[in-house]
Amino acid sequence: MSWIDLLQWPAFVASVTAAWLVGSTDQRRRFFGFWIFLLSNVLWIIWAWPDQAWALVALQMVLAAMNIRGLKKANVDEPH
Repeated sequence: MSWIDLLQWPAFVASVTAAWLVGSTDQRRRFFGFWIFLLSNVLWIIWAWPDQAWALVALQMVLAAMNIRGLKKANVDEPH
């Protein structure tokens, strides 16, 4: 098994961790969660590229764009 095959596990952990953090009521945790989601998008793209899994690459790019949108919204102060 090559290092690229093993990359799916950190990508998995990052995705699950990010989803947990983004679901938080704490603004700082959500903000951090979006950054972890962006890291997971990069890891999944690196993992999918050698196998030419273009649908997964495209999905991660779309999800990254959505995460960037979420990151911008997480920066806005919310009324308490």
